Amino acid sequence: MAKLSRIRVSPSEAEALTGEFDEILGYVAQINDAVDILPDTRKVPAHANVLRSDMVTTMTGEYTEALLDAAPERHKNYVLVKKILSTIDE
Repeated sequence: MAKLSRIRVSPSEAEALTGEFDEILGYVAQINDAVDILPDTRKVPAHANVLRSDMVTTMTGEYTEALLDAAPERHKNYVLVKKILSTIDE
């Protein structure tokens, strides 16, 4: 994988990454199993109309306050969430 990604990986890093790739492939297998049980929507007859007209069914902001009230934390019109990314400087 490192060669395909064109990155340098030390032998110890490669050994550590092997376990991570095994976990990732396990998750992919679970997703593939789930996809196998879902109906195949690509098998739509050629003559079927799969389009619908775009219509606005709600007013802008109609549910905003209710959604913000349901959030665990908010600041004005924003939902506060846990920080999961960091910058290089941190």
